[in-house]
Amino acid sequence: MGENRITFGAGAKSRSRALRAGLLAGLVLLGACDDRSTSPDRQVQETEVVVPAGATTLEVGEALRSAGLVRYPRAFALTARVMGLEESLKAGRYRFARDASWFAMLDQLERGSVQTVPLTIPEGFTLRQIGARIAAFTGDSPDSVRLLLGDSAFVSGLKVPGPTLEGYLFPDTYRFADDLPARSVILALVERYREFWTLERRARLDSLGLTERELVTLASIVEKEARVGEERPVIAGVYWNRLQRGMLLQADPTVQYALGGEPRERLLYADIDSVAGHPYNTYTQPGLPPGPIASPGEAALDASLSPAEVPYLYFVARPDGSHEFTRTNREHINAKNRIRAESGR
Repeated sequence: MGENRITFGAGAKSRSRALRAGLLAGLVLLGACDDRSTSPDRQVQETEVVVPAGATTLEVGEALRSAGLVRYPRAFALTARVMGLEESLKAGRYRFARDASWFAMLDQLERGSVQTVPLTIPEGFTLRQIGARIAAFTGDSPDSVRLLLGDSAFVSGLKVPGPTLEGYLFPDTYRFADDLPARSVILALVERYREFWTLERRARLDSLGLTERELVTLASIVEKEARVGEERPVIAGVYWNRLQRGMLLQADPTVQYALGGEPRERLLYADIDSVAGHPYNTYTQPGLPPGPIASPGEAALDASLSPAEVPYLYFVARPDGSHEFTRTNREHINAKNRIRAESGR
């Protein structure tokens, strides 16, 4: 016995497409007629609109109507549906031009072109300082961000060289949506760190015979020592020379890190002795410390990957932040005494 079927031929499909096109054309005309030029605040160029998570197209249209951007929210929602965007409009804080067409607004909503706010992570910031800056940006409590940064499961999942996230939250200026959670901000900073490691830089790292953690640790010390950008490769060269000779690094910033809290303006021998057994005290512990002491920027990382070939083993800071580099301990002591006498310290 034959099976009865109802089929739609090419003509029916064509009529369906034509109907859809006609409906869209009508909505285009309605959107074009939705003239807002008579609005009393027409001089305002842009209007801010917040689209909540999970909002329907009609709710988006209502939000746009409340902002004075759309007069027919149901027609706006129908336009989104006909265009196949019903499930594609993204939540967030937007800024729309007051004379924007429906299609321009729908395009912006589909792409998720939300309003962003800059967040700057300075070079040489410690994990504690970065955590405080992230908390201020996201509105989370400093304690909650600190706990997240110290969460072993979270840190382990990020697969950084360790031993903590110290050194791997890359300094840069980022732009984020202002309602982004702290976890997402941290992920973005770590991802930016990963982007630094190009194939060429990894090849250079291999040629030095250092691990990634060791290189970032060295770069973090260079970052904290350098006040004049041009000196970074020379400072890296001094520390590289000391490492090659098996000398103690004797880097003041590592002692400051071991001491914790706010950095001391001037490091005393008593300060060094007070943390004599600390693994980050490079006056007493050989080689590099267990991990970075801050987040080095791109320049410090590159300087550490390509340290200057210099004969120096010592340097001392001048009052202006620059350094005098010397080859022998006698030259170093003479330079220290002279700078102290000149500065009256």
